[in-house]
Formats: sequence, C-alpha cells, structure tokens
Amino acid sequence: MRRHTPRALLLARGAGAGRGGPARGGPAARARAARALCRAGVVLCDAAGASRQARRDLAVRPEEALIVTDTSETVRYEQQDGVATVTLARPEAMNALTVETKVALLAALRAAAGDDAVRAVVLTGTGRGFCVGQDLREHAGMLASGTEGVESTVREHYNPLALLVATMDKPVVAAVNGMAAGAGASLAMAADLRVAARSAGFLMAFAGVGLAADSGASWTLQRLVGSGRAAELLLLAEPIDAATALDIGLVHRLVEDDELAATAHGLAVRLAAGPTRAYGAIKRQLAFSASHDLASSLENEAVEQEVAGATTDHRDAVTAFVAKARPTFHGR
Repeated sequence: MRRHTPRALLLARGAGAGRGGPARGGPAARARAARALCRAGVVLCDAAGASRQARRDLAVRPEEALIVTDTSETVRYEQQDGVATVTLARPEAMNALTVETKVALLAALRAAAGDDAVRAVVLTGTGRGFCVGQDLREHAGMLASGTEGVESTVREHYNPLALLVATMDKPVVAAVNGMAAGAGASLAMAADLRVAARSAGFLMAFAGVGLAADSGASWTLQRLVGSGRAAELLLLAEPIDAATALDIGLVHRLVEDDELAATAHGLAVRLAAGPTRAYGAIKRQLAFSASHDLASSLENEAVEQEVAGATTDHRDAVTAFVAKARPTFHGR
C-alpha cells in the first residue's frame, strides 16, 4: 500500500474502559491491533512526529483510548468510551470504495473486533454520503485493463467486510449520515442497529449497473423488510429517503443531521457498558435461527445460554439483582 505523510495519533487517558470497568485489552492485544492497522497504511504517530512515545504509550498504558487517523485519508479509526468509531473519509467521492479503502476498512474493523477494550463499534461516513459502494471509476479502469473482475473483489473484499460486520461478537451500529448505495447499503444492513440522519437515503444500485446483489444484500435486506419489499428495492433500483427507510424497518431510528454522531455514539456507549459476551451469543443465536427450525434453535439457545451463564457478568448481575442494585458489566 502507498504510504503518505502521517497525520495524527492522540491518546486520551482513561476513556477506553467505558462505564463497564477497566479495559481488558492488554499491551499484546493492542500491539496486534496496531500492527494490523499499520499493515493497512495506518501509522501510529502524531503530527509532531512523536511516534516512539506513542508506541511506548500503546505498550504500557492499555487503559487509554486511541484516536488513529489513516495515512491514506480513506478510513479513520477512533476509540473512546469502549467504542471504536470507524469512519469512511472520502467525502469528495461520497465514500465510494476503492481497493485501498476496502483494505483499510477491513483492517480497521478487524482491529476493533480483536481488541477486548472495544465493546461496541460505530460505522459511519463523512460528507454527503455514508458510502455509495464500489468506486466505479476505479472499477472501469480495472475492467478495461483486465486486472480485476467483479467476482474477485466480491470474494476478496466485500464478502469479508460484510461477514465481519455481521458476525463480530460485539454490537455494530451503522450511523448513516447520507446516501447508502450498493455495497454501502449492504454494509449498513449488516450492522446490528442503524441510525439514520434525516438527509440519508438508501439505493440498491446493483441492477442499475447490470449487477446482482452482493455484500450480503440478498440475505440481510429481505430479513429486514420482507421478501416482497426486498425484491422491489433490488429490481427497481430506486432510491428511498430516510423516513421511508424507517417506515419499512430498514433503519431503527431517525434523527436530525446534527444529532446523528452524538446519538449513534450514545447508543454505542450504552451497548459498550453492557454484557458483551451475552450480546455476542444473541447475535449468534439470531443468525443460527434464521436458517434452522424451532427444535434446532431451542438446542442452540441451550448451548449459547451455557456459555453466557458461565460469564462473570451473569454471576455479578444476579448478585446485584438479589441485592437490589444496578449491575455493572465488564464484558467477561
């Protein structure tokens, strides 16, 4: 990946633990996350060049929150209050996905998934778009040169992105700040919760460029809005506004544009203070039961309940209930 002049790393003491208690991610976990980000073009250093001190801080102060800016300026990664915020940062292209952006996005999401100090994730965009899917200018060049077919980027980039958003053992909130089209809409639909700004919109754009659905849209969309509505949105490829998306169940909450960031972060902070391992079990249960019968789902519930029932969070919550106290969850 092409390297650029690094822009920023800020450290905010004490923010990474969230309301649930001390952060669990130790120096080794944070170092692994840092290496993953660096491989994708994310350099951990500040504007004054204090990268050595930043790396010492990373190694010896795991309770601190990281704010990392991608040197490619396509993806930003911030961590605060137990929440990792992953921001697509190509506003001039409505956050269309180039190869560089897809690689950086996957690295950022993997870093969030692998860091125990992160207990919830927000995925959002900058400017007028959340994400309008594949960068068609780059794609046209690759088609002309024969360097990449559609199926290669689907398997190499989009499938891992959608699968990671949908299956990581932490809640993922999509903060849809503008138009979500094609694979961008698919990534929003793969999240567990979707909060939309009033100016946002959705467009299943695939058929408009002669393509079938990808990035999980054929699986997630009909589960959110029903098979009939999903067929309409995919076949007609017509945009819908945020109010319509709320009406049909595509988003969970609609807010004014200037309230989106705070609302999404507040929701994620609430989730970050919850029983993280139980949330992961619930996500696995929902995915399993979507394609299995009642008897199989009941047995799977028993298996997942055994896992959740053995957690410290469960034991502490029961003790708090008996004592008529509010439980405090630590994500373990």
